[in-house]
Amino acid sequence: MIAQHSSPYRNAYDRYGRISKVLHWLTALLILTLLPLGFFAKRAADLFLLAPETVDIARVTTLFSLHKTLGVALFLVALARIIWALANPKPHLLHGNRKLEAFGAETVHWILYGMLVVVPASGWLHHAASTGFAPIWWPFGQNLPFVPKSDHLSGLFASVHFVSIVTLLVALGLHIAGALKHHFVDRDQTLQRMLPGGAQTLPSETQPRHWPSILAAAAVVCTPVVILTALLPASPHQAVPLARSEMLSTELPPWAVENGSISIEILQLGAQVQGGFNTWHADIAFDPNSTTTEHGHVRVQISIPSLHLGNVTSQAMGPDYFRTDLYPEAQFEGRLIRRENQYFADGTLTIKEHQSDLVFPFSLNLDGNKAAAEAEFVLDRRQFGIGATVPDAATLGFDVIVKFELTARLQEPAQSG
Repeated sequence: MIAQHSSPYRNAYDRYGRISKVLHWLTALLILTLLPLGFFAKRAADLFLLAPETVDIARVTTLFSLHKTLGVALFLVALARIIWALANPKPHLLHGNRKLEAFGAETVHWILYGMLVVVPASGWLHHAASTGFAPIWWPFGQNLPFVPKSDHLSGLFASVHFVSIVTLLVALGLHIAGALKHHFVDRDQTLQRMLPGGAQTLPSETQPRHWPSILAAAAVVCTPVVILTALLPASPHQAVPLARSEMLSTELPPWAVENGSISIEILQLGAQVQGGFNTWHADIAFDPNSTTTEHGHVRVQISIPSLHLGNVTSQAMGPDYFRTDLYPEAQFEGRLIRRENQYFADGTLTIKEHQSDLVFPFSLNLDGNKAAAEAEFVLDRRQFGIGATVPDAATLGFDVIVKFELTARLQEPAQSG
């Protein structure tokens, strides 16, 4: 028979040591805290999207930050537990001669170990790949090495997180059911061995091999990741032109936009959140050789539902923000003027039912019949009734930084018949 370890902190063949017990019950406490916390945070966020005036966004953010922070703690505890389990084997099973039962128990144990890593890790990766998030209260920062900001990756990791939570719940239910079966049906000491001061028990001489259970558990743990990776298609943000409106009524030469981008940046809870619009169209009439101050006109139509803004994209479409169900398009229309060797766009920006005068400078580089323009300016979201239920700039900044860049080509005049 194998000799027992003398240290009470290490496992012996017939009992669990103190370190294993502490890691076990600390893990259980974190799981029982994280599951309801995540549920209530998600429910509060969904309610905020439906009726933002009834929910305190700061409370929702706090719930998510607490959930994420404890999730990182669970990830670290799970790694410690797995390392300890590999370096310090568990006590022998009391009924190792029951081969099928022993295989199932070992497999469930290793599925639990795997999911205790996959669940918090996928949540952490989802956070790192996202923009617009509740911060993690840890000194690690909000990003992870080699994890780019990507809505596609964020969605993939979110799906893995959800499926792994379901798998964890199933494995946890089987684990608890097994412990109760040992306690009430078999009436043995399996459950007591993990309790403080648990008695030493004589295990079965026959013990299962661990590797088949570890391989089976690895297959269960990896399957959701593989399936979701295969099923979730790539969805890069690509600009799609809006239906072309009637051209501006002008005798000035028309220019056709060949490519470009419109991006925005906001400040949420002290963190920068970047995004942009995939679908927009610009009608430009411009004469660089004009001898007057006015050089042209521009009209830009922007499809608001094409906005991508990380984790807050759905929130931005809601009734307290852009309300895309009623106002799916924003428009800027104005003059292109030149003063003191600087070009300006001077016009009116319309978002929802709100209109505001807007003047901003832009740079322009001309190369024959091609032109490249870019600009950066700041809007106040309150001018357009966006985020009225969030009056605190510390939660959601008032300033919205808008950037655009485009290249356009002068259109050749139509040949008369």
